[in-house]
Amino acid sequence: MGDRRKLTGRPLLKKGKRVKKIGARFTQEEYDIIVALEKQLGVTETDLVRIRLLNDASTYVINAKNFIVEIDQLGAEMGRVGNNINQLARHANTLKLAGSLQASVAIRFNELFEQYLVVLQAVEATLRKIIREMGK
Repeated sequence: MGDRRKLTGRPLLKKGKRVKKIGARFTQEEYDIIVALEKQLGVTETDLVRIRLLNDASTYVINAKNFIVEIDQLGAEMGRVGNNINQLARHANTLKLAGSLQASVAIRFNELFEQYLVVLQAVEATLRKIIREMGK
């Protein structure tokens, strides 16, 4: 006759059984962050560490606070550049009305403005990529 034991609990894994363990020590502040993430995401410590290490292994971990500060500084700098361009355009229009604007100055301004627009589009595309990646 067959085995008549009552089967209880989870079935035994045939493959994919986790047999290796990695230990790590954390400061109290680091551990508090882990506990907060655990509550926020609704996962266990083990799953949190496994997910962050294995699933996100190919992505970069960034400090969001520093990132926001840098993006804010970038926005401020772009605002200053835009302000300078407006001032130069206004000055060029004043010179044009006075009849003293040299064609070479206008040509050079247009070249620099086109370069600025190319850089601005590259920055916008990069920011869109970053925002998409952060949403994953």
